[in-house]
Amino acid sequence: MPRHAVLDKDLHRDLRVRAEAGAALGDDAMAVLTVPSEFRRVQAHFPILFRRETGRDDFTAMALFGFETGENLFLAGGRWDARYRPLSLAVQPFLIGRPANGDGPGQVHIDLDHPRIAAAGDGVRLFDSDGMATPFLEAMAERLGDLDEGYRDSTAFYAALRAYDLLEPFSLEVTLDDGAKHSLVGFHIIDEARVRALGGDALAALHAAGHLMPMFMAMASLSQLSVLVERKNRRLGGG
Repeated sequence: MPRHAVLDKDLHRDLRVRAEAGAALGDDAMAVLTVPSEFRRVQAHFPILFRRETGRDDFTAMALFGFETGENLFLAGGRWDARYRPLSLAVQPFLIGRPANGDGPGQVHIDLDHPRIAAAGDGVRLFDSDGMATPFLEAMAERLGDLDEGYRDSTAFYAALRAYDLLEPFSLEVTLDDGAKHSLVGFHIIDEARVRALGGDALAALHAAGHLMPMFMAMASLSQLSVLVERKNRRLGGG
């Protein structure tokens, strides 16, 4: 179970975090949340699919890493085999928390039971001997801020997709070189035909709101599905 705490320079002066990649460190995810503000960076490496929240009309975007639960085809031993890591994965074991009343700026929280919490002497320090944040922690705090801002701004993006009815259900059946079949179900993608059919006023409104670019990036990311299949086949072949 997670054990969240507000990061404190006195209580956590000697705390260290493991920064390398690894399945045992929480990177064994088939997909992770991504936000529209990072779609440009995500689409160069990973397919972006949309998923409806259970029992709700709200959607979230997911960066896809594999075809099976717990499968991350971008993990190669202790190495991350891509030039980008989605923010929701890159910030672990940190998260944004807020005061109990919900007001005020976000606070840096840490999951003290996360596998990235290092044993004594291992990992990267969060605070130096004077109690000042290390460059590693400063970088993490910046990523947390970007993720929090992107998540908050995404509400308007998904509202626009719903308003123009631009999301369509998506499923994919993949046949691998060894004959095995994998099915992706329960996702949505942006309907390219409906985007092309939008009138000038709608396109202008989406552009003015900053929604067109992430829409195009999400559509472009689907070319990474074939790349993901290639990764899967190489993994099966021992490559």
